[in-house]
Amino acid sequence: MERRSALKNIGLLLTPALAPGPIIKEKQPVLRIAHLTDIHLKNEFTAPEKFVRCLHHVQQQTPKVDLILNGGDIVFDMNKENIDTINAQWKLVHGIMKAECSIPVHYCLGNHDIWWDEKSRQQTFYGKHYAMNQLGLSRPYYSFMQKGWKFIVLDSVHLDIDDTWYIGKLGEEQFSWLENELKNTDTQTPVLVLSHIPILTATLMIEDKVINKWEILGGDMHTDTSKIINLFYQHPNVKVCLSGHIHLRDKVEYNNVSYICNGAVSGAWWNGNNRQTAPGYGLIDLYADGSFEEKYCNY
Repeated sequence: MERRSALKNIGLLLTPALAPGPIIKEKQPVLRIAHLTDIHLKNEFTAPEKFVRCLHHVQQQTPKVDLILNGGDIVFDMNKENIDTINAQWKLVHGIMKAECSIPVHYCLGNHDIWWDEKSRQQTFYGKHYAMNQLGLSRPYYSFMQKGWKFIVLDSVHLDIDDTWYIGKLGEEQFSWLENELKNTDTQTPVLVLSHIPILTATLMIEDKVINKWEILGGDMHTDTSKIINLFYQHPNVKVCLSGHIHLRDKVEYNNVSYICNGAVSGAWWNGNNRQTAPGYGLIDLYADGSFEEKYCNY
């Protein structure tokens, strides 16, 4: 009996050491977003069927996607098109989104969502007005909060100095708005910025014939990149900037900000890969501490 009692006491002493420790749960994202850009939708090239496939792919993700950020170039092209063609493209967009997508969407304007015919400036659909009406936007740049993150949607497409084509920039009025927006945001609130034209990208270095220099056009990347980057440097809570426009995928890390240019849903205008970037979309998990994880999904 003494032996049995001694063994019992030994067992009690060993129990705490053998018991499992506290279960450490993995950090869970507060929000999962899908970044779809450069869809270029029209009723040709089997584009509607492929876009539906993309939307279904997004909605089958596990964990589920909470929010879609549409990065612009929603329709195939509005530039100098007749109004019937424009109406048909937007009707197709609304029809597919209503029937095939159950996830909330926030939109950014791309250069192909804008009427650029300088001969039609008196028309009600000239410039950005038509697309803004279609999307229910009161202005082409805005911000919103969701799950502790601030989202800033920029309007990066503006007329060039000759007023006939476009370049990437914010302009003085929008830049002042962006300054105030960041100034009035709590420093502990992480910020995600969405633009159509990249603020900063390495994709423009991919050229087939470079003799002794690269040429970067104002329509391919923001012309006020330095000014925007300097502003972001004053606000370390700016964590990630999403863009599209180039139909190529890259990620540039600069001053602790990740500039991610995602590939196009349409790929090479619905003709397969654009160089080595397959048709796809970005998938981003956002965490409460301002960190994030992201990947590119080929649907």
